[in-house]
Amino acid sequence: MKSTLIKNGTIVTASDEFVGDVFMKDGKIELVGKNLDVAADEVVDATGKYVMPGGVDQHTHFLFKMDDSRCVGWESSSAAVCGGTTTVVDFVNQEIGKSLKTSVDNYVRDEIGDQACCDYAFHTVVYDPTDELFDEIKHLPEYGITSVKLFMAYKGQAYHMEDGSVLRALQAAKEAGVTIMVHAENAEMIATLQQQTMDAGITGPYGHAVSRPPIVEEEAVRRAAYLAELADAPIYIVHVTAKGAMEVIRDAYSKGVKIFGETCTHYLTVTTDVLKSTSPENGEFEGAKYVCSPALRSQEHLDAMWEAVKKGWLNAISSDHCAFNFEEHKKRGLGDFRKIPNGCAGVENRMQMVWTYGVETGKISKQQFVELCCTNPAKINGIYPQKGTLAPGSDADVLIYDPDSESVISMATSHHKTDYEPFEGRVVKGHPSKVYLRGELVVEDSQYVGKEGTGKFVTSKPYGLAYQK
Repeated sequence: MKSTLIKNGTIVTASDEFVGDVFMKDGKIELVGKNLDVAADEVVDATGKYVMPGGVDQHTHFLFKMDDSRCVGWESSSAAVCGGTTTVVDFVNQEIGKSLKTSVDNYVRDEIGDQACCDYAFHTVVYDPTDELFDEIKHLPEYGITSVKLFMAYKGQAYHMEDGSVLRALQAAKEAGVTIMVHAENAEMIATLQQQTMDAGITGPYGHAVSRPPIVEEEAVRRAAYLAELADAPIYIVHVTAKGAMEVIRDAYSKGVKIFGETCTHYLTVTTDVLKSTSPENGEFEGAKYVCSPALRSQEHLDAMWEAVKKGWLNAISSDHCAFNFEEHKKRGLGDFRKIPNGCAGVENRMQMVWTYGVETGKISKQQFVELCCTNPAKINGIYPQKGTLAPGSDADVLIYDPDSESVISMATSHHKTDYEPFEGRVVKGHPSKVYLRGELVVEDSQYVGKEGTGKFVTSKPYGLAYQK
């Protein structure tokens, strides 16, 4: 493998910013410093550009099914690196009647195969909470997996977990340094509100938000905090959207509860109003493009999420990438918002959107951008410092970001392989000029130039960031 010297770029990590050089060799970063005097096979001049770690997106679904709908899979994984994300932590759903390990093995064989364009680690998702399952949680670190997700929402689905199952998982996980993650929404409240909303004649996409108000999230997060306190174990709340839910996390943590949370790109940049969108082609159903769970919120909540990531009350920004198509999937909910598959594409847009609406507006610093999009996700999932930083010995995952360009997000230039873009028409500042995955150039000017199948599994180590604070 050839060596590469990146010179004269503004190096940005979670703690530093300086003009300097990065030397990569044999897939690893060997040197980071000023005026490096080393021989390299290739020298790249990064003058005027930012040199940062490749992004780590800790919340993606390259396989998710809702009823008969199945999202776009790993054939679209080039979207990650084209957006500057070199590693994803993907959710692997347990197969009913099978172990977590068998489910992961089958997923790698049947779904990923030789398609991965980015590196990947895994969370497992519990669908079948048997006694054997809770015992297996303790052994997950032996497989290089150190996080488990449970759904408190979705009454009636196989993956809905009762409080007792969440408690048992927390108790089992803390023995092995495994982090329990939860989708926190009150399933009973939602089921009741959904029926009442339909009965009131609100059947279109906006009914999704009406039936999932902020309080259903706040209540479930508060309950999750109590469960974590009872188990004396860390708990991680995924995709936090609501001001009240965030405040529960903030306040419980300040009292000693080991509770943490993330938010997502769309909960920082898109409001509930889009669910009322109309178009000549789709009428009032246009808003189905933005149906995701938890539901989008008002500007008040968006502002609270920015405050939370700035002040460290939430410690990561993810995409919650779940790429359902509009024509094939979303339209199955015509006349009944409950049947609209929940999820949107987003892995390609995460870093540009957060840079544009966070860094460029002064809501967060460049160092916080790296911390939230690269370093903390790596620490949370036990893959730091292999991933998420620019340091000698780390994988040579490097993003060279050109801050001076401006472009418009469009399906025409997207790598998501979906039939629409949820951020269509958004102007973004800057773009990935070059992206290196373990020292290999895989993206040039936001275009994929790598080879499918070069992505590799990354082993996670137990006792991640949630155990260290």
